[in-house]
Amino acid sequence: MLNAELHTPDGSRAADDLPDVDATPTFPPVDSTYGNRAKLEDGAYARMEDGDDNNNQHQPRDFTQSIASSVMTAEGLADKAGFWIICCVVLIGDMNRGVLFPIMWPLVQELGGNSVWLGYAVGSFSFGRIIASPSLGKWSIEKGYSTTLVTSTTIMLVGCIVFAQVYRIGSLWFLVFSQIILGIGSATLGVTRAYVAEITATRQRTVYIAALTAVQYGGFTVTPIFGALFSYLLEDKRYYVGFFVFDQFSAAAYFMASLCVVTLFLLLTGFQARYRTTPSAKGKKSQRRMEQDEFANRKTFIGITVYNACLLGCMLLNVSTKGSIGSFETMGISFAESHFGLSAAVAGTIVSINGMVGVASLLSMSFLGRLLTDIQMIIGGITVCAVGIISFASLQSVENGAQNSIVHYCVGIFMIYGIGYPIGHTAVIGLFSKVVGRRPQGTLQGWFASAGSLARIIFPVTSGYIAQYDDITTVFIVLFVVLVISNIFVAMSSRTLNTLSQ
Repeated sequence: MLNAELHTPDGSRAADDLPDVDATPTFPPVDSTYGNRAKLEDGAYARMEDGDDNNNQHQPRDFTQSIASSVMTAEGLADKAGFWIICCVVLIGDMNRGVLFPIMWPLVQELGGNSVWLGYAVGSFSFGRIIASPSLGKWSIEKGYSTTLVTSTTIMLVGCIVFAQVYRIGSLWFLVFSQIILGIGSATLGVTRAYVAEITATRQRTVYIAALTAVQYGGFTVTPIFGALFSYLLEDKRYYVGFFVFDQFSAAAYFMASLCVVTLFLLLTGFQARYRTTPSAKGKKSQRRMEQDEFANRKTFIGITVYNACLLGCMLLNVSTKGSIGSFETMGISFAESHFGLSAAVAGTIVSINGMVGVASLLSMSFLGRLLTDIQMIIGGITVCAVGIISFASLQSVENGAQNSIVHYCVGIFMIYGIGYPIGHTAVIGLFSKVVGRRPQGTLQGWFASAGSLARIIFPVTSGYIAQYDDITTVFIVLFVVLVISNIFVAMSSRTLNTLSQ
């Protein structure tokens, strides 16, 4: 049985964590992700070695030492300082979306745009991510994490400065352009998740991925309070300081630029570069591992292996969950104004408060993981999120005389941002990482992040058109149907997903 306890001939437990070679193909093929630095056999697992910023690696150690000091640790984190710096990178990447959330709709209106242009503005950020994520994932394998993250953060800094000029230039297309640059600079979710996956043990991975996701989630749900503050303090005001112009739109961008500078300093002074090397020995596979590989290599009715089908399924789950929250992120402020009579500052503050609750939910993943499986957390989280979304579908707008309770808005946002999305989506990320296992994760995590970014393009733009030419409540019905279908898929595939994620 796949779940049976397996032992080696001498009576000790099988060493599943040895750096063995897995013949299971990857999705996409792994052989295209390695340069001359570390050309491994297809599907081979990779060990990480410490190095400096000049790509000079330490001398190889014997196999016993590598087990003791490898980043594939049995417990905890192998590089705590690196983990915290990675958290800073993730934080500023999604703060670019969070801080700008309350000011995006007013900015689009000031530039003469409508809800369709709002969809383009939000989607262009994800477009930048989708075109850069696979390349940055590949870079992290070929050139190392340090070089990749310094480059991306520098691009993000440039994007912040460009965004600060949007209102001065007065062009919607320039807004889209600046959002693309910001998206490219923040397209490191795959890189950062791969790093965390490689410095944690498999059984603890969901916990640390949840901690990283809590930082990411806080970045785009808690930090709108900063954008709301800038909007409140600088509304209809403008200050000139030499070349720089500070108003309710540019101040948020300059604030983010300063955080990029701080993060660059941390990366250049405190982040230890790590590079892949060919494993010094090939461990013997356990019986359970061989049974898993045999199961993973079976062909499905659509002609791909079970393993590749599970990866594809996880990516589609990422699309449905990320797309749903992306649509609500796009329409949230305008919906709060039209159906509850709330200002952008108040709506942003409500989202921020519930974002803090969401961060608390993510930090409790360690406790939830002892009670529930990843599959159960996915189904439960998606269900709560779907209920919160559909609760808004029957509401009428204030323009039509409706007097909708702000309590309803707060409860719905709580279900979406406080419980449903953070728990469900984080469990999807953890499940994907476990299915990938000990294979090099950089490129695969890059494709996974790109799938989410693709959803943040398609869903917001589609939602903008639906809201413009039909009604915003129709958007909620569509999102509810998408999430229900996702839950059906998870329930039907739970046995296979559980098997490959062990």
